[in-house]
Amino acid sequence: MDFMQAVWLAIIQGLSEFLPISSSAHLILPSEILGWPDQGLAFDIAVHVGSLVAVILYFRQDVATLSRAWVDSIFERRQSPESHLAWYILLATVPAALAGLLFSHYIEANLRSMAVIAFTTIFFGLLLGWADRRGGGDRSIDQFRWRTALVVGVAQVLALIPGTSRSGITITAALALGFDRETAARFSFLMAIPIILLSGGYKGMELLGTPSVDWTLILVGTVLSAITAYLCITLFLKVIQRVGMMPFVIYRLLLGAVLVGLIYSQSG
Repeated sequence: MDFMQAVWLAIIQGLSEFLPISSSAHLILPSEILGWPDQGLAFDIAVHVGSLVAVILYFRQDVATLSRAWVDSIFERRQSPESHLAWYILLATVPAALAGLLFSHYIEANLRSMAVIAFTTIFFGLLLGWADRRGGGDRSIDQFRWRTALVVGVAQVLALIPGTSRSGITITAALALGFDRETAARFSFLMAIPIILLSGGYKGMELLGTPSVDWTLILVGTVLSAITAYLCITLFLKVIQRVGMMPFVIYRLLLGAVLVGLIYSQSG
């Protein structure tokens, strides 16, 4: 992988990690159309670290408040709405964490085909559109309870299937439960912190003992994905208040159509 490929892949990852448009679908296109090599495990970890830095920086006040409240709930047994929310976020992480441990190798070996990604890009795009039109109520983040958090957490398991989009499926679930768009996106993004930490740690253990890596490309990937993801979160939260999720639904349908076209062109 050369420098420009690293730049583009980092930008793609930063954009697609938090937009409900599927990072898998976007990362497969350069490989299929331009013949780019696989980005490798080290670079994959680097761009996810960048995404993690972005979401922590953007929600730094929330992260600090929730972290303090969570610690207080353990050591001082002091309960508060913030400590409850922190526990709900951790609870919502459990299903995907367990499913990832059990099925990640199977999914990697059997479900990373373009056909699967095309189907999930279109299907879950339509589901997002349905939830946005039907749901998108007025429930706020302080109305999350352990049952609603668990439902969103179970939905996050589906994001293990390439093409689904982690943010897309969790926002879809929250909207269907009657939460407003900003709350759905905020809870989804806060959920990203523990799941990216766990995923990065798991992949980091796999990286141990591998040959030396190109640290210049690693640094480029981390910084660019962090900057892109931060800008993406900022703009996304503003856009959804005005126009909702439909632009992303339409984009997913168009992207799915492109993938279907590539499948047919290759089979012909």
